[in-house]
Amino acid sequence: MTGTYQVLITGTNRGIGLEFVKQYVQEGWRVFACCRDPEHATDLQALAKLHSNIQILSLDVADFKQIDALALQLRDEEIDVLINNAGIYPDGSMGNVDTNDWLDAFKVNSMAPLKMAEAFTSHVAKSRLKKIATMSSKMGSIDDNSRGGSYIYRSSKVAANMVMKSLSIDLKPFGISVVTLHPGWVLTEMGGPNALIDTKTSVSGLRRVIENLTLNTTGQFIAYDGKAIKW
Repeated sequence: MTGTYQVLITGTNRGIGLEFVKQYVQEGWRVFACCRDPEHATDLQALAKLHSNIQILSLDVADFKQIDALALQLRDEEIDVLINNAGIYPDGSMGNVDTNDWLDAFKVNSMAPLKMAEAFTSHVAKSRLKKIATMSSKMGSIDDNSRGGSYIYRSSKVAANMVMKSLSIDLKPFGISVVTLHPGWVLTEMGGPNALIDTKTSVSGLRRVIENLTLNTTGQFIAYDGKAIKW
């Protein structure tokens, strides 16, 4: 696999994460596919049986000790692209906000992407492409909020947006570019049956955004169709 680009993706057992694995492996990339419960990630396991350039790794991003352990396990690897895809969407309507769910959402959606970036900075910095992408959502855009509700998810994604903006500044001296992504309303278990696009369309667009990312465009919030999202 000498000369092959390498990508590390969290939350790859289904949906957008699984589609990222499919598309990158089809392009000949070596994929480190992380998920909480590999034993029950049947679609991912089936894909890995067909492609030798997929390595499935157990990782619960809410457990920061696991993140550190994985970074140590992969200490000799160059990670060209790190994709923080893992996320949760607890219910959070007015009068129905569980503070424990809120804390969980902040840990997974906001804190874990920073922890992943910190743990894997050296891996990314020594690669050729040097890119970090984090999945956010238009629901984390204050400018775009015209419907209210979803307090937990919205606030956790707003926090993730700010974390990635700061990270884009702090990692620029290392030559690392950072982008925050909006995948669109996607037909997944999280997105629901009324969503507008499929995972293939979303991920194809997201990969183009990542491919076009440079130090000149680091720190932006971009949708799958290449359009900038207002914070």
